Amino acid sequence: QVQLVESGGGSVQAGGSLRLSCAASGYYTLSTKCTAWFRQAPGKQREGVANIDRMGRTTYADSVKGRFTISTDNAKNTLFLQLNSLKPEDTAVYYCAAAEISWCAWPGVYNYWGQGTQVTVSS
Repeated sequence: QVQLVESGGGSVQAGGSLRLSCAASGYYTLSTKCTAWFRQAPGKQREGVANIDRMGRTTYADSVKGRFTISTDNAKNTLFLQLNSLKPEDTAVYYCAAAEISWCAWPGVYNYWGQGTQVTVSS
């Protein structure tokens, strides 16, 4: 059974940075699949933030381009999201997601989800 466990959320002031991690366990290799980060703010629908395919090609939501970076660590079988220049509107629960296919659509369809990690940005 595939499990995704996120960590790294927290509270920061506007302009600050965080790095989110998503460790995969079970019979699943993150680097060979399409994986992604989503977020859901209070009262809003869940939205795609970024995804990455097996070739390392990335796609970002317009709202985070130039500020967030998605990456994988093959040795650790872990997905990361580096969040820089954070804004109060980035406040949300962030979820990692993983697919059984290697190529990404936007925002894509995913088979496995983490439990979420809270990111709070104060002004």
